[in-house]
Amino acid sequence: MDLFIAGVGLLAFLPVGAAIAIVLRLTGEGEIFYRQNRVGRGGKLFGLLKFATMLKNSPNLAGGTVTVKNDPRVLPLGGFLRKTKLNEIPQLWNVLTGEMSIVGPRPLTPQTFAYYSPEAAATIQRMQPGLTGVGSIVFRDEEAIFARSSKPTHQCYREDISPRKAALETWYLEHQSFWLDLKLVFFTALVVIHHDARFLERWLPGVPREALRG
Repeated sequence: MDLFIAGVGLLAFLPVGAAIAIVLRLTGEGEIFYRQNRVGRGGKLFGLLKFATMLKNSPNLAGGTVTVKNDPRVLPLGGFLRKTKLNEIPQLWNVLTGEMSIVGPRPLTPQTFAYYSPEAAATIQRMQPGLTGVGSIVFRDEEAIFARSSKPTHQCYREDISPRKAALETWYLEHQSFWLDLKLVFFTALVVIHHDARFLERWLPGVPREALRG
């Protein structure tokens, strides 16, 4: 099913993707794609593919691998691509190559993955990372969380975001099913319009409430 959805999705997205590629080539730094090391199943690193939305040297600038609201490293088209999540569509290729699934825990950089507790990390590494998932839906707009927090960005991620993500991904592993995956794909599209993910309380019985409302 992953291969079928990824293949059809890439073909359907091809015209839009070609237009985005042309604009990216003619603006910013001229880069179209960006690969970033992420932690996959079993702790193995793989190159996550995205449309280029930030300066090439972003990981070495202030903020590192975490993006904040109104981040000056984001390119002119990058803000739109990130807001609509179109920058993530090239990851369908990662699905075709077997590095990801359509639904699963969102793969993190080694730095942010290290913020998980050892128990949570061991649990999450048992699953194939996903293009979307319950953690991705709830934390669709991490930049807004950083903006509201009085803590430094990485401290906020480590103390306020990482434990909630761990609870959500652990819940997903315990309740994983084809029907749940279908619902999460639908909710991914819905949350682009309805930014508050607390509606999941109604449609996902048993999902950790504190992770949704923290």
